[in-house]
Amino acid sequence: MLAKRIIPCLDVKDGQTVKGTNFVNLRHAGDPVELGHTYSLQGADELVFLDITASHEGRKTFTDMVTRVAATVNIPFTVGGGIGELADVERMLNAGADKVSINSAALRHPERIDEITRHFGSQVCVVAIDARMDEDGTWTCYLNGGRIPTDRGLFEWAHEVQERGAGEILFTSMNHDGVKAGFANEALHRLSDTLSIPIIASGGAGCKEDFRDVFLHGHADAALAASVFHFGEIKIPELKEYLRNEGIVVR
Repeated sequence: MLAKRIIPCLDVKDGQTVKGTNFVNLRHAGDPVELGHTYSLQGADELVFLDITASHEGRKTFTDMVTRVAATVNIPFTVGGGIGELADVERMLNAGADKVSINSAALRHPERIDEITRHFGSQVCVVAIDARMDEDGTWTCYLNGGRIPTDRGLFEWAHEVQERGAGEILFTSMNHDGVKAGFANEALHRLSDTLSIPIIASGGAGCKEDFRDVFLHGHADAALAASVFHFGEIKIPELKEYLRNEGIVVR
């Protein structure tokens, strides 16, 4: 079994880390560079930084932050938010990021996935999918940070993402985001068992047992969380020790 990864996620707005519930009601959680450094020391396997406003000015602020993160952490990190062109990818990689995450740009221009993987390699391209389960049980993909529904379904879009060469999928269940009641394990199980690329689970971490369940039942390759780490509810070394005791291989 490949070792499972624990990935803190830092949503960045105006240079500060923020966290919301169901994609709204944001509150401040600290300096992203300092938090990233702390998580690196605590044994996080990777980090994800998302520029959640990604306006032109915010993009400059974010690029400066990426440069500072690269100078202070010694683990791989992914950046996303407002990445639409190859030039955006190049700027983030030059600033020190290891991977880029694209979401809205991929849904609007699926060929962008092919372009990024062709120019930079599939390992650089993480496609983030924000999806909500509707009342009839179908999963709908959303654009613009969960604001705009599309006509794409989670599973068919995830298959296309893989076919186009993406290296990983970061799936966030909007229903579970910030609720701290566990991950969307049924959907994750289906994704993990029908795709060959790694699936990062996002949305729903509230306790150590949720991480255990996302690996055992959701078959996720990595688990991403934000507020439980930012506000000290779960400590990464304690989480990894717990998972080892549950028979889960972690780094």
